Amino acid sequence: MLYSSLFVLALQSGLSIRGVQATQSPSHEKRALDTAAIAKKYFGNDAPWYQDRIAYFECSDTQIQDVFYYRQKIFRAHQRDLGAKGFISTEFLDDVGWQLQPYASLNDATGFHIGEGRWNRDRRFKDDYINYMLGGGDDRHFTDYIQDSVWGSYLVDNDVPSATKWIEQMKTLYNQWSDHFDTSKGLYYIEPLLDATEYTISSIDASGGQDGFTGGDAFRPSINSYMYANGRAIAKIAALAGQSDVATDYNNRATTLKNNVQKSLWNSTLSHFIDRYQVSNNYVKYWDPIRGRELVGIVPWTFNLPDNSTEYASSWKHILNANELGGPYGLRTVEPSYQYYMRQYRYEGTQRECQWNGPVWPFQTTQALLAMSNLLDHYQQSVVTNADYLRLLKQYAALHYQSSSTLNLQEDYDPATGKAIVGLARSPHYFHSGYIDLIMTGLVGIRPRADDFLEINPLITSDIKYFRAEQVPYHGTNIVVQWDADGSRYGQGAGLRVERDNVVIATSSTLKRLVIPFQKKAIIAINRPIAKSIQLQSSTSYPVGSASSGTDVENVHDAIDGRIWFFSELVNGWNSDVNSATAQWYTVTFQSATQISRAEIAWFDNGNDFVAPTAYSIQVLSNGNWVDIGGQQKSAIVANGITNVQFTSTSVTQVRLAMTQPSGKRTRLVEVKYF
Repeated sequence: MLYSSLFVLALQSGLSIRGVQATQSPSHEKRALDTAAIAKKYFGNDAPWYQDRIAYFECSDTQIQDVFYYRQKIFRAHQRDLGAKGFISTEFLDDVGWQLQPYASLNDATGFHIGEGRWNRDRRFKDDYINYMLGGGDDRHFTDYIQDSVWGSYLVDNDVPSATKWIEQMKTLYNQWSDHFDTSKGLYYIEPLLDATEYTISSIDASGGQDGFTGGDAFRPSINSYMYANGRAIAKIAALAGQSDVATDYNNRATTLKNNVQKSLWNSTLSHFIDRYQVSNNYVKYWDPIRGRELVGIVPWTFNLPDNSTEYASSWKHILNANELGGPYGLRTVEPSYQYYMRQYRYEGTQRECQWNGPVWPFQTTQALLAMSNLLDHYQQSVVTNADYLRLLKQYAALHYQSSSTLNLQEDYDPATGKAIVGLARSPHYFHSGYIDLIMTGLVGIRPRADDFLEINPLITSDIKYFRAEQVPYHGTNIVVQWDADGSRYGQGAGLRVERDNVVIATSSTLKRLVIPFQKKAIIAINRPIAKSIQLQSSTSYPVGSASSGTDVENVHDAIDGRIWFFSELVNGWNSDVNSATAQWYTVTFQSATQISRAEIAWFDNGNDFVAPTAYSIQVLSNGNWVDIGGQQKSAIVANGITNVQFTSTSVTQVRLAMTQPSGKRTRLVEVKYF
């Protein structure tokens, strides 16, 4: 174990370094959490996927803990395998009409996807996603803050090549937004729909209250905060890459934008950051302010934009006010005083569609909680306390429950009841928000840094009797952060405790900020096996699937579309026909001879009509007959998890998965991948 010379000196003398009681003799400790048992409890047969990838978290508030592991399931379910292009994170589990085809990507939630992924010990998922987005996948369909997210990822993993790889594309993407920049005001503007926030004050009022899905272009706190953060991130990444002139340029741009936001978007009457109209029509006029407060006015703190002042901090009182943005079951997107608060404009058939004129939105709730953690961590103010953060975090966690025992995050919620509003076919297990990042940076208090220090500042109260975050990736190592108020939970003494690769590196008997010298370790190369059987389009393009029954094109395609989830709310995979024969098969045909040596198979079991096969085999054509491929080493058949099989490396143009389904039951092949 390596330590900086300063820390070694402290260890020798027993000195305290900036709140850290250096341990006299680092001792090896057995992990306090039974991670195998935790993975089995929360993920069932799919536990092996999570076991060596995720960070683990235990907390005296079991609901906060349960939602943490549910959000790990959401992250896993939304990893779409694109084959040679790697993995991306999707927003919806299944296809929607406005996604980027054929990948099913949407760029508006990119910040959350990377923010969650940076705490996964397998860096492939967030890294592949960055490569995809900055390699052309970010079509600017919506606003986003991907450059800032790349920097945030670097702060956790210290992967310099990943952070600097796309510096030129980051600059290009940033400069493309000049088409939404008003040089006379020095601010960016956007239509709320393209800010992913349709039916907000600017768009509704620009229609005279008649609609609000489109229109209402405005200088918004969101896009300007994103561009400020992106500019700062480009500057920092450019400095990493040795481009000092670029760093100076983008720092200057960000500083100018920050000043213009504070000068022009701060409304002293409302004591809040608000929109100003960029459009003029019969209802609204250019540069006029909107007539109410929205939750988006908190977003500047998500990116540390506002100055540390009492005036700006006064905005936070509206978050805490039950008659303003602080709804009883969640943060309102618009205050009840607004004329069109919660008026429903849009439907899909008879079902209500998403609107942001009052409903609770996990997207902006996440941003607000990230903003609040920043406020509490490094701003001086007297409006918000740790108790407020914890209360709102618990409130947000509760939204994930559709019943007392069913976790299923939806698109939006009624702030008066906490019940889901939309509930459309596309809505279950929606990945348009963050949670793991909130736990790690807020409750646990890991404040990632670029230098050789580890900073810990848990935002908790006496309500949290204990927590332990374990196997958390940081700067090439795994760390543990533990709080045990009275020492009874873990039997390792009361207080705060930090470990690095199972060695205690700091303790404190009281809850306080710890800043610990922390020398980085070399990162491990990412392992990127490529599935050769992925087909993103349900067409006759190769590779192509075929099946013994259930031969509808979409049904067949679903088994090789790169998507794996086991939620019962949304069908995923090839389904054999009702009352079909016990012998079933699924064949993948390649365009040309392809070398394969193993397969990963995912079957679904709902405990009713769909069950896993009783037997299976991988087969190839030989003299016109299907025969078992040689050297098969099969793992046991797994339902709602991954069944692995290895075999002699073979060149094939067709490969068949033969299955025996129980009589009277059906097979759902969620996905089959050949490597």
